[in-house]
Amino acid sequence: MTSLPAEPNRPQPPTGWKRLVARLPVHLYRAGLGSLFGRRMMLLIHTGRTSGQARRVVIEVVAHGTEPRSWTVASGFGPKAQWYRNLRHTPQATIQVGRRYHAVTAHFLTAEEGGEVMARYAPVHPRAAKVLCGYLGFRTDGSPESFREAGRRIPFVRLDETVRTPRR
Repeated sequence: MTSLPAEPNRPQPPTGWKRLVARLPVHLYRAGLGSLFGRRMMLLIHTGRTSGQARRVVIEVVAHGTEPRSWTVASGFGPKAQWYRNLRHTPQATIQVGRRYHAVTAHFLTAEEGGEVMARYAPVHPRAAKVLCGYLGFRTDGSPESFREAGRRIPFVRLDETVRTPRR
């Protein structure tokens, strides 16, 4: 197993024209083309912790749950990512997967839970797992344990569908 740095050298969020390109999927969702991304990507609509205004970001779904419905996502820019910090402040949000909207509540996974998520994700999406880990500064040797160790250092959030009770 390859040892991991104490604190990864996380990439900085894109700026300038790279930010415009990175935000393109948000505009595609707004144009009604979210179904192009299938179930691997989602639009997260969350509340800005300072402004109180709706904020949007498209992120990859790394795991799905069915009972109850849930979507697990990773914060590639770590715990300082704006969407992650906003969910910490206000965990209630809305997601759009394809053309469907779901009210969700964010639950922040422990390091051990994150390790298990990554260990399950890597064999299903080996290229994406390797790219994600490399992008985040983690070297993996392809073994489940190296991906598990990397997953312990990546902030994961499970978005659980909020069950709405019918009004009477």
